[in-house]
Amino acid sequence: MRTFITRALLNPLLYLSMLGTSLVATASDNALPQLEIQTNHGSFVIELYPDKAPKTVANFLQYVTSDFYTGTTFHRTVDRFMIQGGGLTAEMREKSTFSPIENESNNGLKNEYGSVAMARAFAPNSATSQFFINLSDNKFLNFHKPEPAYMGYCVFGKVIKGIDVVERIGKSPTKVVGAHLNVPVEPVVIEKVALLDQPISIAERLDYKKVKTIAQTEAPTKSKGKKP
Repeated sequence: MRTFITRALLNPLLYLSMLGTSLVATASDNALPQLEIQTNHGSFVIELYPDKAPKTVANFLQYVTSDFYTGTTFHRTVDRFMIQGGGLTAEMREKSTFSPIENESNNGLKNEYGSVAMARAFAPNSATSQFFINLSDNKFLNFHKPEPAYMGYCVFGKVIKGIDVVERIGKSPTKVVGAHLNVPVEPVVIEKVALLDQPISIAERLDYKKVKTIAQTEAPTKSKGKKP
């Protein structure tokens, strides 16, 4: 059972305006927010889409600016499916979070390879801090219709550098810890999540059309139906 801090989320547009000069500067340059996620297994960069998922991005940045993610882990890793983290410590203790947010899954973004989405319970509007990165085109996680079983998972960003690090994390040997499956034997700890002052160059960005990976076009049979 999750424990939530009873606190209303700030208006997402107001919250984004308070995130500091670096974010305001990138927005004025028509650039999207980019963050580096540093782990004990390497670093990667994600880009966020506040135009598509404003409440979700505001919520994620709220956790980033409060330093919530430091010391949390990618506690669930499934090769060719996804890696999930942002809520449990290396000791598998769940952290208290801000209030759940509205599900913005019907925003046109898909759970495709490299995309970043919010994890949640069965209830559509139950996402808090946990997120996952798709290691396949997981079409069954997309929005299909406005019913709880078909609402899907909100995509709000994408890995634009360091997908090889994400792939390595996805291949971590795993074990079972209590009710948690697919827990890395060696904890994958998030050491820092930081907003980049300057966006990475076009030359540094991952070109998904040219990337060759072992990711399949759909999640493996054993993973289908096992949602984040």
